[in-house]
Amino acid sequence: MMKVSEAMQKKVGKVMGEYKRGDLTSNKKVVKNPKQAIAIAMSEAKMPMRGKRTATNKANKVKW
Repeated sequence: MMKVSEAMQKKVGKVMGEYKRGDLTSNKKVVKNPKQAIAIAMSEAKMPMRGKRTATNKANKVKW
C-alpha cells in the first residue's frame, strides 16, 4: 500500500464529498460514476494512478 500524505487525504475527502452532494462536475457535467469520482480525486491530489510509473518504480526497474 502506498503512503499518502495528510494533504492528499484531505483533498480526496473534499472531492468525494462533492461527489456525494452532487456538486462534482467534469466538463460541465455532473459526475455520476463513483469510479470516475475517485479518478478525479486522485488526479487533483496528484496521486499516482494504479499501474502508473513513479520515480521510485523507474529507479527500481531492472536495466537489461
